[in-house]
Amino acid sequence: MTRQSFHPSRRALFGAAAGATLALPWIRTAAAQTPIRFALDWALQGNHGMWALAEDRGIFRREGLAVRMDRGFGSGDTIVKVGSGAYDIGFADINSAVRFNAENPQSRLVSIYQVFDRTAAAVVTMRGRGMERVQDVAGRHLGAPEGEGSRLLFPAFARAAGIDTSRIRWTSMAANLRDTMLRQGQVDAVTGFLFTVHFNLVGLGVPEDQILGWPYAENGLDLYGSAVFARADWLERNGETAARFVRASIEGLRMLLNDVPGGMAALKRREPLFDEALEARRFAMTRDRSILTPNSRAHGLGHLDMARAETLVRANAEAYNIANPPTAASMFTDRYLPPASERRV
Repeated sequence: MTRQSFHPSRRALFGAAAGATLALPWIRTAAAQTPIRFALDWALQGNHGMWALAEDRGIFRREGLAVRMDRGFGSGDTIVKVGSGAYDIGFADINSAVRFNAENPQSRLVSIYQVFDRTAAAVVTMRGRGMERVQDVAGRHLGAPEGEGSRLLFPAFARAAGIDTSRIRWTSMAANLRDTMLRQGQVDAVTGFLFTVHFNLVGLGVPEDQILGWPYAENGLDLYGSAVFARADWLERNGETAARFVRASIEGLRMLLNDVPGGMAALKRREPLFDEALEARRFAMTRDRSILTPNSRAHGLGHLDMARAETLVRANAEAYNIANPPTAASMFTDRYLPPASERRV
């Protein structure tokens, strides 16, 4: 994020000199901005516009924050980077933190703002494959990368959705081949993030009305999704900074909800190859399926329900065979959220 240079006119210089005592507090505030190393979950996508707008429209600056936002390489990678201390704050699928916290209690991660009230994990197929409802997945040939989170959570989802898993066959593949193999009919369905698989298929030439997706959260396994998070020990030292970052993030999301083209343009300025039209569509799906849910509309953005948090921990403990999982109270908090009145949508 670069600061534009400018050359003040003689009149402006005179005005600055005359009002020097008024300018000094602003100079001190700017100089005292707190640096934040912030890691995203993936390459720039539509929902990341909330932070681009927070930067471009001065929200971070107003909150006294100097944020360096870097792209990610998957939620698991972002979890490790924040856990190691390479970054102060991250944005990633919080399901990935259950296993990390169990294995690294000294580097415990805490969700401080649930951006995605619902996980984007889903089963996705195409019309003509003989599946019109999620229970029809029984007896089919499914595909996903081995170790991918949506696949590991599938048994818990299947129980919640009433899917018979006894005859399901799985094929593992590299993540970049998953959607192509579905398109080519090498598998009947895949698991993954709905808005990732859906728009990858669109990019492969599949008409949108031929894509069927069943999100886990809408079909029985109502888990939280991607969150802003940080290490517990960093939060102990930087609680006010964390609260300011969350407040700016929520304001940035409000801006994005009200000005999607502006958010896409902000991301385009950061990545020349960014596809504004496609990412606006991806954001619309993310907004409608994961962000503006009945829960967030009723209680405000980022509302935390500890019963749902406990369900998330249990489901992931089962998926990863974790004998001693972390408690939900140790990895979820709402103490850094602004009042509910400021989070209403």
